[in-house]
Amino acid sequence: MTRRGSTAPPRRRFLQTAGASALALSAGDGWVARLLAQAAGCGDDARGELIRTLPLYGVGADEVPYGQVLGRGLDARQYTDLSRLSPATLVTPTDDVFLRTTAPPDLPASDAWTVALLGPDGEPLATRPVSQLAAQATGQGTHVIECAGNSNPWNFGLMSAATFDGVRLSALLALAPRPAGAIGLLVTGHDHAIAETRQSLPGASWILPLDTLSADIAFLATGMNGAPLTRDHGAPVRLAVPGWYGCAWIKWVHTLQWIGPDTRSTTQMLEFAFRTDQDGIPMRAADYVPPRIDTAAMPVRVEQRRVDGRTEYRIVGVTWGGTAPVDRLLLRIGSRDAGRAVQVCPTGPSSNRTWSLWTHRWQPTEPGYYDLTLKAADPAVRTRRLDVSFYIRRVRIDEI
Repeated sequence: MTRRGSTAPPRRRFLQTAGASALALSAGDGWVARLLAQAAGCGDDARGELIRTLPLYGVGADEVPYGQVLGRGLDARQYTDLSRLSPATLVTPTDDVFLRTTAPPDLPASDAWTVALLGPDGEPLATRPVSQLAAQATGQGTHVIECAGNSNPWNFGLMSAATFDGVRLSALLALAPRPAGAIGLLVTGHDHAIAETRQSLPGASWILPLDTLSADIAFLATGMNGAPLTRDHGAPVRLAVPGWYGCAWIKWVHTLQWIGPDTRSTTQMLEFAFRTDQDGIPMRAADYVPPRIDTAAMPVRVEQRRVDGRTEYRIVGVTWGGTAPVDRLLLRIGSRDAGRAVQVCPTGPSSNRTWSLWTHRWQPTEPGYYDLTLKAADPAVRTRRLDVSFYIRRVRIDEI
């Protein structure tokens, strides 16, 4: 939405604005093919001289600081500054990786830590010391991890990309036969020991259904960005489920337990039911839909540049999630914009597991506030958050 004649961005409820923008963005799909033909080439290089980088405002949110942990335990938050993303910085430095929970004070010592595999009744099936898992760890690739509660529209900074080392979960499950009637695996971590919290329910556990285990995408991570995991990021071992929201990436894992068909959803699954796009609040784990991240995209910065003696703007953004990489997006700039196509620069054959950059050169015709919204160019791609303009960003243009 474009605003003129005001000096500050309006402070309206986020979902109200998002809903209105989504309706506008969904109209006119007939021009998709025409817009794709107008798309700029991948890697739309920056031209001219960079004058400054404009801040992207949130709609109905306050600015948050970067590089510091706010709160502690289950109430802790640290945000990643996504505006710094570039082709050379697609992997987030460990100190900058977002945090939603910091380590409980009474974690066991790492050298005595074990991961136990249990049957449905709690009977022990196998045990492995974490030291052995770390010794067997291999590279598991670079993956985006996003908090399901990544909803502060000022920055959406509860999201990062890191390179992990670990052991496939299937390797541990192969140590003992799967019990008859088991329909999933309960993965439990140690943060249940935290008693005081204002924002979350104690208890770190998630249930992986059999189809997820059969797909063999989950692993137990012991290292991140070429070093052992830090305590706050789940050391000595955490679950990683590429393509799923971070609420399922259980930290400080100590138990894997097979469960039966009537097992209830965990408290953490119930807490995040709405955020993980469930139909209501599934009380049975068997009814809980895997919390997969749909294809998503948003701008991360707007650059003001001087090109051939005139002012030009360059929008830089990121896309992630989904079941396969996308190479085209549709960008809408302000409420009067019919939309324009942008091409995504691939980061590799599995880029939907990490993120990719896109850029767009833009020359506004008048000053004002502009809302920036995106959708997938292919209407068959599932984009539930983009459908409601969840990742809407706003920029103020003073000079044209």
